This record gives sequence, structure tokens and C-alpha cells, in this order.
Amino acid sequence: MQTNELRERYLAFFETKGCVRKPSDVLVPRWDPSVLFTPAGMNQFKDHFLGRVKLEYTKATTCQKCLRTGDIDNVGRTAYHHTFFEMLGNFSFGDYFKREAIHWAWEFLTKKTSDSGGGLGIDPAKLSVTVYKDDSEAAKIWFDEIGIPKNRLQYLDEDENFWPASAPSLGPDGVCGPCSEIYHDSPSGPVEIWNLVFMQFNRLGNLGPNGELTNLHPLPNKNIDTGMGLERCAAVLQGVDTNFHIDTLRPLVETAAEVLGIKYEPEQTAAGRPQPAAENARRLRRIADHIRACVFAVHENVYPGNKEEKYVIRRLLRRALLDGYQMGYKDTFLHLLVPKVAELMKSPYPELLDTTTRVAKVIETEEEHFIETLDSGLDKIERIFTAMKKKAASGKQKTAVVSGADIFDMYQTFGFPPELFETMASENGFAFDWDGYKKEMEHHGEISSGNSEKGALFKEDVLAEIKKIHKTEFVGYDVWQVNDAKVIAIVVDGNLVDQVDKPGTEAKIVLDKTPFYGEKGGQVGDTGTFNNLDPGFQVFTTHIDGDLILHVGECRCNSIKVGDSLIACIDRGNRNAVARAHTATHLLHYALRKALGDHAEQQGSKVDADILRFDFTNHQAVDKETLRKVEAEVNHQILCGNDVECAVMSIEEARKSGAIMLFGEKYPEDVRVVQIGESKELCGGTHLESSSQIGLFKIIAEESVASGVRRITALTGMKAFEKAQAESQTVQQLALLLKIPADGVLAKVENLTSQVKQLQKQLKETGGKKQTGDSKQQTAEGLIKKAEVIGGVKLIACELPNVEVNDVRQLIDQIRQKADSVFMLFAVVSDGKTALLAGASRDIADKYSAVDLIRKVTPLIGGKGGGGRPDFAQSGGSDADKLPEVFAEARKYFG
Repeated sequence: MQTNELRERYLAFFETKGCVRKPSDVLVPRWDPSVLFTPAGMNQFKDHFLGRVKLEYTKATTCQKCLRTGDIDNVGRTAYHHTFFEMLGNFSFGDYFKREAIHWAWEFLTKKTSDSGGGLGIDPAKLSVTVYKDDSEAAKIWFDEIGIPKNRLQYLDEDENFWPASAPSLGPDGVCGPCSEIYHDSPSGPVEIWNLVFMQFNRLGNLGPNGELTNLHPLPNKNIDTGMGLERCAAVLQGVDTNFHIDTLRPLVETAAEVLGIKYEPEQTAAGRPQPAAENARRLRRIADHIRACVFAVHENVYPGNKEEKYVIRRLLRRALLDGYQMGYKDTFLHLLVPKVAELMKSPYPELLDTTTRVAKVIETEEEHFIETLDSGLDKIERIFTAMKKKAASGKQKTAVVSGADIFDMYQTFGFPPELFETMASENGFAFDWDGYKKEMEHHGEISSGNSEKGALFKEDVLAEIKKIHKTEFVGYDVWQVNDAKVIAIVVDGNLVDQVDKPGTEAKIVLDKTPFYGEKGGQVGDTGTFNNLDPGFQVFTTHIDGDLILHVGECRCNSIKVGDSLIACIDRGNRNAVARAHTATHLLHYALRKALGDHAEQQGSKVDADILRFDFTNHQAVDKETLRKVEAEVNHQILCGNDVECAVMSIEEARKSGAIMLFGEKYPEDVRVVQIGESKELCGGTHLESSSQIGLFKIIAEESVASGVRRITALTGMKAFEKAQAESQTVQQLALLLKIPADGVLAKVENLTSQVKQLQKQLKETGGKKQTGDSKQQTAEGLIKKAEVIGGVKLIACELPNVEVNDVRQLIDQIRQKADSVFMLFAVVSDGKTALLAGASRDIADKYSAVDLIRKVTPLIGGKGGGGRPDFAQSGGSDADKLPEVFAEARKYFG
């Protein structure tokens, strides 16, 4: 059975059981702060399980795309581990429970494929199950109703058959329950293919004094969460010994081999092959896994970067590229696999075909950045390992540990993810100083996180009970003020309260209806007042929490109580300013796509009062002329005075109408489409009635924010006018200062800049002259002539007064270019501090190391350490009086 058929057969089967088929959630749920990536099928139903939403259905079935990195080191090495995978699931929200979950699972697995409803026809004799050791209810169903033999059922402890694992003993508090797993016999042993989780408890506190389960309290509504690994089940049905050999993965593995110019020979079918060939097979499988994960993520606009989910994608890409590099392929290649991923996955995810060009370009750019430093990075790692082996052999270091400083240097200098470095260290038998690395990162203010589990999956929600019975109706598209808004909840210091009775108290007020727009989609929340109170409640911002809108602000009156009727009035001036920026954002997106092409897709935005920030896809800076055209196009659309038309329609109608949708966004069944002239986008924000109300649009910055992502910052309305006016005044003042017409300022400044650069060039060519005395003494040629020859080495050791440290570095480079077998040690004293800079020509750097000398002499001037390379090093101290001793010690170094 092909993988696509299995996916469809599963979903159709559970539809016959009354489950509502729902589409896969996005891979990166940006609205969920607890995870970086969707880890399981139940993730999109968290609020359903917790009763936080009104249930439109009580049972569902999905095939969810997931990404986990907890077992990344096993990917490609074992038969079943992946980063990206698909999870088949069926779920109950207080509907069916254990009996149905077990019966339906067994029916689907064992029912013959020709039967009505379509099962898999697996031989029951090849299936076995496990249950939690205290779950006699599930065991009884398996024995008495399913008829499974006793020798094919195992009772396991909470670490294996409870969700979350070991929850009764270790926590966390919250929803949990026992589970029952189904295994299929394979030649290498039982393979878990399905996990049935019976969410029936709320854990509160610890076990009883003798280990009793007194902390497990029955839930009023019992739920079901099941998960079957699509790839694992497909491997069983297709009779292959690894997930990587199923019909949707093996072609990708073999395509990777073709691109790299080698043959894929899995070790399972080539016994006795040499170890390098077996390692190549594992590397090819890992490449296939990682590129598939990255294609799906980049498709959803998660680009490689240094933080959180972006860092995970960078790590996966660089690991896969390193695999190719270590198989002898010294060029970029991962981007060439993108079309194959889209082709293999087009049946369930046809949208991948729409973005292959963009995705491939993003991946290729990341490859190019890494490969530029890969040779030197690997050389550096080899030197680190060699030095560690020498220390271990000499007995100077009992345990070989890669230092935090080396880990950080590899990351900062060569872009080497520490996880890759750790893998290589482990292969060489070295430990890894993660704590030292983290301290280095903190010291440099550069924290990267690739942890795919950000926090508790089910977080405590103070408004949970309110959400079950209430929601806030937003009416702010049409009105500025609501005269009869009822208070339905008040939160102070994280707690629900009945009233606020002290002026100056900060609180969150929830109303049954409101004109206040809650922050969403990049648009800031509204500000305003509840103005029937004296002196009232000042709203500083507005947030969204599920179906509720929270008005965050300060109570300035004597009392606000739950049940009070308020007049909720937004700040119209602020709303209009935000709307000007938001409507302009749509026009900017349109203008960028018109000027750059359809690849210029929105990556994010921030819309505030008359200022906007817009991130978009583009792999190079937008040149000044194109920016000018984009700015002119937006202002042209403003002058056209197009109506801003908003319409609610189904997601399919919106797609057919040509409305722009952002990949990776989660849209409801019905969406709001905003059209301004030829611009048409899905948007839930507030807008103007006409583009002419924007007034003026002015770009103030264009910059890079990530690999392949640019950012434009712009102003609208009076802020744009004030900026233009200020710039005009500056030009007029420059014209007066230069005594030329205003239209000649640019040419004059360019001419002056050219003159300054020429003078700077001439100054550098002198090697950094003294401010006083004989200028020839500090030219490169002059210093070389005065060098002492000691042991065949030309030694230049002296203080350079009135010279900047950066100029000394340039002077060292100039001397190295003009002389061989030369070693330099210069001192620069400024503001009571002394800098030492040492350099060696490359022909002697292996024998006489600048780092060694610097570390030897630095303590003489009251300094510590010093660092650099064999051909250049630098340190500092405070005692300039000791410089004669420093230079004397330098002479001994060569004597």
C-alpha cells in the first residue's frame, strides 16, 4: 500500500466513525508560545481538550505534519527516527473513550482492505500491545473484547505507558493519562506503530507518602488522543526494513546520491561492505530527512537564522551540507533536492509546488554562507582535536573536554552550530563544555536556542472558565464607541477578581463587546477610555486571548465591578494613525511585488501610529532607484484615492479571487479580504475608507533582518510630512554652508567625500606617521631597515606613540608584504592603557608564534592572557613603565 493511499484510507475510516476530518495544522504555530514546531496531532486541539472553546464537533481525525529534534542524533542511523514526519490521529473531546479507541484501532489495523470502510488487513498474530501497569480497564477490553492473547500484552510502568511520560511521579501538573501502544512484529523486533492516550486525569501535586496516586484527579470529560506514525506504518505495509525505503522517501535518498555522484547502498542489503560505505548510506538518509524538514519550514516562511525555530532550520541545513562535504562533495547541493521533495509530497501538500523556486533560493543562500567558511572551520576543529590529544597523551589533561571558548569561536567565526561540533567531538571521544559555551554566549549577548520544546504544553489559564461560556464580540470595524459594554471578567496581578476599587491599579478588563481592536497580525492594539466613569479607566493597549479581548490599562476611578455597563470609546486619532500605516502596508506589499517580482512575499509586519515596518523576501538589498520607484508607486496609489473594500468570504472563494495569502498562517473557514485598487489580501485589521486618507508615504530605511529577508521602515500622514520637511531644511542649510544652489549639494558632497578618501589612502600608505619627529621612522620601509636580526629573524620591537591601534594592524600587514622572516612587537599607550600587538610573517609563524610571545610578555605590563593566531595576536595591560622589559624579553625569545 502506497503512503498516499494509507493516509487517505485512515482518514476515510475514521470519518465513518463520525470523526470530522480536519486539515493539518501549520508546521510552525506562531500563536502557540509553548512550542517552536507542531510536535503532534493533538497540538491544534489543545483548547478543545481543555474546554476553552465552544465545541462545533466532539471528535476529529487528521494527518498532521510534525517536526521534532529530540532524537536528531539518531536520524539516518536507526530505521524509524525522523525530524519531519506525518502523524495520523483520531481525537475525542468528551465523546468516545477507551472502548471505542481500542476497538476502532484494532478494526482499522486488522480489517481486510476489501471490506467496507477500508482497513489495512494486518495479520492479528503479528500485533502486540502494552498498557499502563494500573490500567485494568484497558487490559480488560483487550483481553475480553478484542481477544488478544495474554502473551501478547505487557504491563509497563509510567515511563513507558503514561502521557506525559512519568507524569504521576515527575509531573508536570495538568491533563494526563495512561496510554496503550500497539506494536507490529518485524525481523528486527517489535515496532511501535500506534499510541492510544486516554486523557482522564488532572495531576495536582505529588504522589502520596507510599507512592499512592492521590495526585491524579478524574476529569469531568475524558478525552482521547491517538497517534500513528504514517512513515512507520507505511514501512510495515510495504515490507521494507526502514522508513527511509518507503515510496515517499527512498526516491529522495537516491536523488541525493545522484546529485552527489555516488551510489546509495544501504548497509542492510550489503553486508561486509567497508565502514565508509555504510557511513555514506547513513549520511544520505539524514540528508533526505533534513532537506524534507527544511523545505516544509521554509515554505512556511521560517528562514535559517540564529534564534529559536530559525536556528533549528539553520542547524539542519548545515548538518546536511556537512554530510555531503564529508562524502567528498565540496559545493552546494541541497537546493537541488527541493523540487524532488515537492514532487513526492504534492498529493497531500500541493502548495509546495508553488514555492519551490523561493525555497530553493533560500536554502542555496544558506549553503553558500556556510560553505565559504567550511574548509577553514574544519581545519580549526582538527587543530583543536590535535591539541587536545597531545594534552591527553602528555597527562596534562585527564579528561579531554572541548572548551566553551572554542565552541563559541567556532559558532561565531565559522557559523558552526555547536550541536554539529559536539557530534564530531563525540566521534573523537571528547566531552563538550556546554556550560562554558552558554557563558560565552551570555557574555557576548548572543543567545541561540534550538530547543523545540519551549514550555509547558498545557499552561494554566486564569480565564479558562470564562472562555467556556463567554466571548467578546468585536464591533470596531463599524463604530468608534459602544455605550452598553458589559464587564464579564477582571484580571489583576494574574488573578480573577470581582472588582477593582483602588485608583492606580493596573488591570485587564474583558467586555462582552468592544470597538477596541486587539493586537494581531502585526497591528498594535487600540488605546482609549471607558469614559462613563469619573475619571475613568485608561486603556493603554488591547490584547486577544482566544475568543476574548483584554483591555489592558489603569483604573483611575473608585470602582469597576464585574457586571458593570461601560461606555467603551477608542482613541480615534490613534486608530486613524494606525489605519493609515496599515492601509499603506498593503500598498507597499503590492508595489514591492510589482517592482521585484512575486517572490517579494510578506515575512512579517509591525503597524503602529503612522509608522510601519514591513519584512519581505528578497535575496539582496533593494537598490536606491528601485526604492524610489516603490515609494512613488505607493504615493501614486494614494493619489488615485481607491476605495478600501472589505468582504467576508470562504477561504476557497478568497483563493480563487487571487487574494494574497501568507504561507504558514492559520486561516479560519471564512476570511476577510481587503482590496485597494489592484491590491488584494487576506486581513483582519482596521483600515481607512480610501487610500487618499493616507496623505503621504515616505520610506526611511531598507535593511537586512535575516538571510534572504529585507525590511522597509516607512512613515505615513503627518509623520511622513514632518520627515520630508526636516530633510528639506537640512539640504537648504547645507546649500547655504557650501554656498551653492540646493540642487548642487549632492554633487558637492560626493566630491568632498572623494577627496577625504584620497587623503585617507595617502595616510595609510605612509604606514601611520608620527605626529612629531622623523616621520620616516614609522613607515613600513623605515621600520624594516631598523630591524634587529636575531637567530635569522628580523625583529622589530618598539613603542609607537600617537598611533591608533587599527593603524598598527595595517602597519603589520604592510611589513609582512614587504619582508620575509620578520617578527613585530609594537606597543601603543593611550589614556593610561597599554596595547601590545604582535605579528609574524607567514614563513616563520609555525616556528615563532605571535600568540606564544604575547602570552609570555603580557603579565609584565599587568595584563592577562591575550589571544589571536600564530601570525597575529593582541593583548593589553596598564603598566607602560615595563615596556623596556617587554622588549628585552622579546629579544630573548629569538636568542
